[in-house]
Amino acid sequence: MSTTQEGQLLWSPRGEFADASNIAAFMRWLDDTRKLKFADYEALRQWSVTEIEAFWAAVWDFFEVRAETPYRQVVNSREMLGVRWFEGSRLNYAEHLLRHETKAAPGQTAFHHCSENRPLATLSWQELGRQVRIVATRLRALGVVPGDRVVSYMPNVPETAVAMMATVAIGAVWSSAAPEFGTRTVTERFAQIEPKLLFAADGYRFGGRDFKRESEVRSIAAALPTLEHIVWLPYLDAAAALPELPGMLAWRSLLDHPDVPRETFRYEQVSYDHPLWVVFSSGTTGLPKAIVHSHVGVLLEHLKVMHFHLGLKPTSVMFFYSTTGWMMWNLLVAALLTGAAAVLYDGNPAHPSIDFLWKLAADTGTTSFGASPTYVQIMEKAGLEPGKLYDLSRLESVIVAGAPSTPETFAWFYRCVKRDLWVTSQSGGTEICSGFVGAVPLLPVHAGEIQARMLGMDVHAWRDDGTLAGPDEVGELVVTSPFPSMPIKFWNDEGGKRYRESYFEVFPGVWRHGDFIKVNARGGCYIYGRSDSTLNRYGVRIGTAEIYRAVEQLPEIADSLIVCCELPGGQFFMPLFIKLKPDFALDDSLVQRIARKLREDCSPRHVPDKVYALDTLPYTLTGKKMEVPVRKLLMGWPLEKAASRDAMMNPAAIDWFVDFANTTSDYQWRS
Repeated sequence: MSTTQEGQLLWSPRGEFADASNIAAFMRWLDDTRKLKFADYEALRQWSVTEIEAFWAAVWDFFEVRAETPYRQVVNSREMLGVRWFEGSRLNYAEHLLRHETKAAPGQTAFHHCSENRPLATLSWQELGRQVRIVATRLRALGVVPGDRVVSYMPNVPETAVAMMATVAIGAVWSSAAPEFGTRTVTERFAQIEPKLLFAADGYRFGGRDFKRESEVRSIAAALPTLEHIVWLPYLDAAAALPELPGMLAWRSLLDHPDVPRETFRYEQVSYDHPLWVVFSSGTTGLPKAIVHSHVGVLLEHLKVMHFHLGLKPTSVMFFYSTTGWMMWNLLVAALLTGAAAVLYDGNPAHPSIDFLWKLAADTGTTSFGASPTYVQIMEKAGLEPGKLYDLSRLESVIVAGAPSTPETFAWFYRCVKRDLWVTSQSGGTEICSGFVGAVPLLPVHAGEIQARMLGMDVHAWRDDGTLAGPDEVGELVVTSPFPSMPIKFWNDEGGKRYRESYFEVFPGVWRHGDFIKVNARGGCYIYGRSDSTLNRYGVRIGTAEIYRAVEQLPEIADSLIVCCELPGGQFFMPLFIKLKPDFALDDSLVQRIARKLREDCSPRHVPDKVYALDTLPYTLTGKKMEVPVRKLLMGWPLEKAASRDAMMNPAAIDWFVDFANTTSDYQWRS
C-alpha cells in the first residue's frame, strides 16, 4: 500500500455539493441583500475578520435570530479584553435549539439514542419540546431562578440534554461533569460555582461493566453546601429505591406533570451578558478554570459553525462520540439549531464489537460522523472496512477532532469507508466552545490538512517575538480580533486576573491559545499539539494539577511532574516522573497504587503510560514546574531551545531528561 503524503489532494467537492451548501447560500444572500460579492472562500473569510461588525450582523440577520429586545450595537470595541457583543439584546439559547419544533413533521426525530444498557430509540421534536417545557416548569417550581447554577453528573443520554435545555430555558446556568470523573475532579469544579440543583445518575455502563455512582454522588452532595435539590436518574437500575439524601427527587417524578403548551411557555429572555453555562478547563495550574459563556455569544458562534462549517441541514443526522464532560457534547446538541437530528451514544465505542459505531451510523442514517484519530487507528489495526459492512449511502462527511490528524487518518476513510466523502479535521477548544480552524464545504480535502481558518476567527501563526510567521512556518496560534464566543469571564475571577493571565499575558491584548499551528500558502492549517503544559491525550485535555493533587497524596511521593508527547501516527506517550520520599523505592506495587489513585480520584484517562523515579525535578527560579521544557526535550528539541539554565532553580535537574530523551527506547518521537 502506497504511503499518503501530507497535503496530497484526496477529494474535491462536486459542483452541486458546493452550490447546495449553507455557506454558498449565505454568499448569495450577501450578494442579494448587502451587494457584497466574494470570489471565493478566502475572500469571504478576509471580509469576516476585517469587517467584524458587518459579518456578525449578517449572521444575526441571515438566521433571523429571535430577541425580545434588539441590540444597540454589534460590538463595543476591537479590543479583545472587555469586549461586549450585541449589547441591549435579550434572548435565549434554548429557544433557538427548539425552534425547529414548530416546523418538524409529527414524529420527526430530534435525537437518536442508545447506550450499552439501552437499545436504539428515537425522541421526536415534539416529545423533546414537551419534556423540556415540563422540566423547566418544575425547576421554576423548585425555586430555581435566572442566574442559579444547575449541575449534572449524568451520562450521554436524552435526559441530560433535556436537563440542559430546561435549565438554559429558564435562565439558570448549566454545568456538566461526566460520570466517569472521580469525586475530587467533580467537586473541584462544582464547588467553585455553588450550584442549587444537581442532576445525577446512579452510574453508567462501559465495556460491559457497570460502574455505580451512588457513593460518589453522596460525597459530591456533601461537598456542595449550597445544594438544595438532587434529581436522581435510575439509569443502571430503574427499580432501585431512591437514595436517602436531602432534597431528593426522581426523574420520573419530575416529568409527572401536565403538558405545558408551547404557546404559553415562557423562555427567560436574558441579557446579552447573561451566563449560559460554565465549562471547565483541565486544571493545569491550580483549580480548573470555570469558563463562562453567554447566550448570545454561543448562539451566534454555533449558528455559524454548525451551518457554514459543518454543513448541517434539517435533513442531516450528526453523530460525534463524546462524553458529557467534553465541549463536543455541547456542540453535538447544537446540531438542533440547524433542524438536524443528533445521535447520542453512551458507552465504549468498540463494544460489543469494534465496528459498533459504524453499525449505529448505518442504523440511524448518519450523514455526519465524528470521532477521534485514535479511534481510526484502532479500526485500521483491526482491518475494519466499514464501507463493505454497512449501508453508509447517506454518509456525506466525517468530523475528526480531539487530536491532530495524520495523512493516514484521512486516507483510511477514503480507502475503507467511502470514496466520495468530505473528510474534515477541526481544532478549537473548551474556551470558545467551537473551532478556530476547520471544515469548509467549498474547498478540497488535502491529506492531514485542516481546510481553512473559520469565518470570524482572526487566526494567525506568530513567532515567539510576536511577528507573523510565514507560510508553512510553525508558530503560536493567536487570534487578533474579538469573536462572540470568547468567555465573558471566569467564575469568581476578581478583576479578570486569571482570564488575562490565561490567554493575554504572552502577547498583551492578543488571544494566545496554547497550540502550535502552521498555515500554508493556500490557507490550509496544521495543528501540532499543545504549546503549553495542558496534557492532550487521545483528544481529551487533562490538567497536570489534577494529577499532582492525586499522586502527591500518596505517602511515598514527595513531588511529581507529568507531560504528554504527541507521537507519529497520532499516538501519545504520557510519562509521570516522581521524586520519592526518603527510604521509599519505586516498585510494581507503588505503580499500581498510583494508577488506582488516579483512576478513582480523576478518571482512567489520567493514568500515565509509565512512571519513573528521579532524585530531583526541574523548577524555574519562580518555583514553576518545568513541564513545557521537559515535553520539548522529550520531543527531540535541543536543550538550548527547550530551556534556559539561567532561569532554573536547579539547573542540573534538566540533565536527566536530556539523557533520557537521547537514550530511551520506551517511545519513539521520530516517524
